Amino acid sequence: MAGQAAVAVAEKQVMVVGIDDSERSTYALEWTLDHFFAPYASDHPFKLVLVHSKPTPFSAIGIAGPGAAEVLPLVDADLKKIAARVVEKARELCFTKSVQDVIVEVVEGDARNVLCEAVEKHHASILVVGSHGYGAIKRAVLGSVSDYCAHHAHCTVMIVKKPKIKH
Repeated sequence: MAGQAAVAVAEKQVMVVGIDDSERSTYALEWTLDHFFAPYASDHPFKLVLVHSKPTPFSAIGIAGPGAAEVLPLVDADLKKIAARVVEKARELCFTKSVQDVIVEVVEGDARNVLCEAVEKHHASILVVGSHGYGAIKRAVLGSVSDYCAHHAHCTVMIVKKPKIKH
């Protein structure tokens, strides 16, 4: 009987959820927990992997040359604090939804690459990302993580949009 339970757990599909410090990311995680985990008590249909991409200090400050070396350790410390906050908030949200079997990873790099690589690493069948709701111009300039993942991740990609509040 115990052997059968181990096989069932091993056969669970993996769901990767990209997390960051935005309200839209929190909404996407909460929506995912409410729809794919909370209704199933402790017998969730997916193994949950949360992934936060921490920018490199170089990409965060965008400068080089004299003075950059002194700033990098401070920027890196701030990025580590932000990552710790993101992870703690995500763990708390999972705990409040009674989802305790969660893998949480912080990976340094661009979110687009980090999330697509996490899909490969964990053999995920679905990737969940929030939508920041950028307009066409901002999306063209900044690039959209959700758009990139939809085109490059080797799995189903679910983009969770926070509904607009109607007045």
